[in-house]
Amino acid sequence: MNLSVGIIGLPNVGKSTLFNALLKKQAALAANYPFATIEPNVGVVPVPDERLVRLAEITKEEEGMASSPPIKPATVEFVDIAGLVKGASEGAGLGNKFLSYIRKVRIIAHVVRVFEDPNVVKEGSVDPKSDYEIVRTELALSDLDSKGDPLAEKPEIIVLNVSEGDYNPVSIKRLTDEYSNLLETSKDKIIVISAKIEEELATLSDEEQKQYLADLGLKESGLERLIKKAYSELGLISFLTCGEKEVRAWTIRAGTNAQNAAGEIHTDFIKNFIKAEIVSYEDFIANKGWKGSRAAGKARLEGKDYIVNDGDVIEFKIGR
Repeated sequence: MNLSVGIIGLPNVGKSTLFNALLKKQAALAANYPFATIEPNVGVVPVPDERLVRLAEITKEEEGMASSPPIKPATVEFVDIAGLVKGASEGAGLGNKFLSYIRKVRIIAHVVRVFEDPNVVKEGSVDPKSDYEIVRTELALSDLDSKGDPLAEKPEIIVLNVSEGDYNPVSIKRLTDEYSNLLETSKDKIIVISAKIEEELATLSDEEQKQYLADLGLKESGLERLIKKAYSELGLISFLTCGEKEVRAWTIRAGTNAQNAAGEIHTDFIKNFIKAEIVSYEDFIANKGWKGSRAAGKARLEGKDYIVNDGDVIEFKIGR
């Protein structure tokens, strides 16, 4: 299942800096994961999932492999959409292109400028609340002339782009509380990010990133929180597969049954589905793989109507 996130907002609010951080993260992982930039304004990055590394280690041990199998995380496509200006719904600026891109993505990350920088031109920007409302108004106005997918109803994450000095747990909590009231939205829809720090983090090794984040008092990068928030807002989960060929995460909607989950791997698996052998991730790790899980009675066979849970490790039984 393809997950696409459109990065939107007024010009010069930090969209491109955030997008560059995503591209650098993508480039840094290119040695291990098969990702590519589709277009200059589109990047595909992995969904953070530490479970895959552990599954790869377990598979290596269980199968007696010389090295761990390749890891293929689920992916997210980010689209850096041109800065919107007032009047975009009537074609001002790159309005028509802007709006057409938004129609194609599944969720929008609405970047709002909360930092002060005299060197950055505030094109069309007044204050965070007004900036946010300008974009929301243009989306609503565009819906008046559209017979298709309403833009104003598209799922949204609000990304507060803050200064480096505000990128700490105390300020993040304060700003989340303040802006949920100011913008009249749920705290759950707000992510606080310093795009400049995220761009720096993306160039560091895993260990350097962890140390940098620890120094800031943070457990996860803003990019990781943004991706997880997109999953959460869209009601998505991941099931896992593992073997000598690869260890992989697959994205499905929560509530998907086993037969349709199999179709994420290959559409033919839907009509040829027989059974699914399933172990929870926790049991799989505790029992060190398929053999141990089967011996401990933790592996079970389920039919097509079984509802897949996040983290289920699955081996599908497919006929011909």
